[in-house]
Amino acid sequence: MLWQQSISKRVHLFPVWKLVLCIFPLIASCAALSTKSGVVHTIITEPVASSEHIASTSFSLTGRISIQDERQRSSGGIRWQHTENSDEIFLLSPFGQIMAQIERDHDSVRLTTSEQKVYYAADMSELTEEVLGWKIPLTGLQYWAQGTHSPTTLSMKDLDRDGKVVAIRQDGWEINYINYFPAQSVQHQRPRVLALSYETLKIKLVVDNWDTE
Repeated sequence: MLWQQSISKRVHLFPVWKLVLCIFPLIASCAALSTKSGVVHTIITEPVASSEHIASTSFSLTGRISIQDERQRSSGGIRWQHTENSDEIFLLSPFGQIMAQIERDHDSVRLTTSEQKVYYAADMSELTEEVLGWKIPLTGLQYWAQGTHSPTTLSMKDLDRDGKVVAIRQDGWEINYINYFPAQSVQHQRPRVLALSYETLKIKLVVDNWDTE
């Protein structure tokens, strides 16, 4: 693998089965409340017409990323420069060495390993799954990392009472927002910690520094 890889005698008896029936819904409702803690309402957003021409805001970020599935568990650093026309992502070892460099332009994606082997593909998700063993969902992640949904496909977005995004479900992925950087308003808050899951794949992204344009 390329990446390094939790009262009286006449007592009116309350039938036990009724007690059980009362307890079960209570447990279920508690579980639902726990799962949806902080969620006030959910917004379903349809794809936008001609959304392929809608670009996400340019940004650069540095942070840490961890990957886990049934085959592997790995972690390291990440540096990501994103613009409308390109992406450059460096995946780093825990000690800071470049383990993979991923570059995207209009036509293709290129991945260069620490051994200087170069791989090409039209889609980053397919390329990273083939070479690294796990997928980077760039089409959605360029928006999810900024705390919003991609306009290209149907999405479900959970909001708290302040209007802050708690979770997004889109394209088979679930993105939970664990923490945000402080800001003067919800609209200007940037995610600090994101937990993404797709089937058995779990990705955690911790952003140490944001720079947006």
